Amino acid sequence: MKTQFFDPTEAGQFLAETLSTYANRDDVVVLALPRGGVPVAAEVAKKLNAPLDVFVVRKLGLPGHPELAMGAIASGGVRVFNGEVVNALRISDEVIDAVSAEELIELQRREKAYRAGLPPLDVEGKTVIVVDDGVATGSTMLAAVSALRQLNAARIVVAAPVIASSTYSDMQRAADEVAAVMMPEHFYAVGQWYEDFFQTSDQEVRDLLAEASRRQPIEA
Repeated sequence: MKTQFFDPTEAGQFLAETLSTYANRDDVVVLALPRGGVPVAAEVAKKLNAPLDVFVVRKLGLPGHPELAMGAIASGGVRVFNGEVVNALRISDEVIDAVSAEELIELQRREKAYRAGLPPLDVEGKTVIVVDDGVATGSTMLAAVSALRQLNAARIVVAAPVIASSTYSDMQRAADEVAAVMMPEHFYAVGQWYEDFFQTSDQEVRDLLAEASRRQPIEA
């Protein structure tokens, strides 16, 4: 039984084994949550012979309490909201719009930095495997799933080498399928499950996307 991965590349290889039924299908795309999810997803996409892209998600934090998410924005111009937080705190549209505009600048910067001019993948009607290097609380992944629903993905598979057992059921409720290699009960940080937990740079993201694009040309 696996208790730790050497690095995200190895983790992606193990994760790909759990997703083998999706190999060589023209309706499957792999989306990585950057930056940490990209080297994992690159191995998954390679093994499945599927196109790879990034899916950028930015949390909309409450002003003065940025750790409290009132929603998120994602690639494709999608906004999702945490209705309980918005309603309970009576957050105005003006506040939401201001925070969204600020985060949109960063989202666009990241997309430009990562994708280097390549068009985003079209997910409508596709089976989307959305990959991160680990899922702790799951807030970012849940926002990604909600955004992909709005973009009319036909089937959404949440995939990560390690998912906290307490979060796994939340993922099952949100997605159509959940794939993981490890589901530990005691989950403190994603890095604890990697012997070599390197920080992925913007350049490495660009390189991995470019390599995948040469293998599987992206169609807008």
